[in-house]
Amino acid sequence: MKKIYHLKTCDTCRRMLKEMDITSYTLQEIKTKPITAKQLDELYKLTNSYEVLFSRRAKKYKQMDLKSQVLTEKDYRQLILDEYTFLKRPVIINNNEVYVGNTKKRVDVLNI
Repeated sequence: MKKIYHLKTCDTCRRMLKEMDITSYTLQEIKTKPITAKQLDELYKLTNSYEVLFSRRAKKYKQMDLKSQVLTEKDYRQLILDEYTFLKRPVIINNNEVYVGNTKKRVDVLNI
């Protein structure tokens, strides 16, 4: 499976998608079509962590004062399902490999 979870209003997602050959990928815009529990659990199987998929940069992270709380894997899963902005993006699935986020190191791995 080749799939990309992204947010169309995210400048970094747009830039990365523009620089990649995405013809063989299925795109899912997470604001208009939120990630499902089944999809999130499939990502978990590839990463072994919901925390890896969780974005601490989301505005709601600060608004909800989550920094001062001790979150479990179950908490991360539920937060991502409840609010699309908590999914770190983009999430790129290339068969059995998954790339999460947009750090320089991650971008270099994708050769874009």
